[in-house]
Amino acid sequence: MFGVIEGTGVEVYDPRFHRIVPGSARIERLWTGSRWAEGPAWFPAHRTLVWSDIPNDRMLRYDEATGHVGTFRQPARNSNGNTVDLEGRLVTCEHGGRQVTRTEHDGSVSVLASHWQGKRLNSPNDVVVKSDGSIWFTDPDYGIGSDYEGDKAESEIGRCNVYRIDPQSGTLAIVADDFVKPNGLAFGPDENALYIADTGASHDPDKGPRHIRKVALTKDGTALGKSEVFATCTAGLFDGFRFDATGRLWSSANDGVHVYDPDGTLIGKVRIPETVANVAWGGPKLNRLFICGTTSLYAVMTHTNGATWPKR
Repeated sequence: MFGVIEGTGVEVYDPRFHRIVPGSARIERLWTGSRWAEGPAWFPAHRTLVWSDIPNDRMLRYDEATGHVGTFRQPARNSNGNTVDLEGRLVTCEHGGRQVTRTEHDGSVSVLASHWQGKRLNSPNDVVVKSDGSIWFTDPDYGIGSDYEGDKAESEIGRCNVYRIDPQSGTLAIVADDFVKPNGLAFGPDENALYIADTGASHDPDKGPRHIRKVALTKDGTALGKSEVFATCTAGLFDGFRFDATGRLWSSANDGVHVYDPDGTLIGKVRIPETVANVAWGGPKLNRLFICGTTSLYAVMTHTNGATWPKR
């Protein structure tokens, strides 16, 4: 370890990390009271963050201008991952509904995907939108394994896949079927690769994967090709993650947020006193990292800016 910025919860493993987290950085706990906080999504127009509290079957909303936290939606069909599409609409993975939905500008909810070849999806987990409007999501079986995060049921598909929703036709296609438990995902800055976490070690601690794979996109950008392991988690499991504007990957882990340089080097950590599930960039300049810990919402100011997703 290169050094510790005293009194902050920020750990520096490589000098490159000094340039992106200020020495005066402090971890703020903005709110607490969740059972399992997940899926933060930032809405710049009204400076609010929406996130999921899966076991409590609700979605919460943080108002940055006032600091107020209130209920966005309840019941929420045990929502998990969220993102914002090209038109500023909320796209949500739902365990309880076993579907991916979109909240329209008028507040109505449209179902984007619920079945594969007539069989119900497992429990969509995390979702990202590409610059062409296509929607990519993971579908492990965490939400049907018990009644804690959804409704206990058997998998109808029999495996855990990664899917793409075509932006024109709405057709659902499997883009990866070789993950044990596909979880968080995000496109790299140039959209030439999709990064996907595999948390198979949750059910097989000795042999299951606990890494993020970098998977190349085909030339037409509609399918996945060759993959390689980008990083292996050294503290529990990776879950959700985001990129900053210069291509660094900021991932959740058991002890906080792990930050990786584009070359795959772990350069630092933002220590959080509970397991982190996901992160999102926000604030007027996208230089504030919002962090979903197990029970709480945290934030830290940085010297870098989040990548604008989806790219336009």
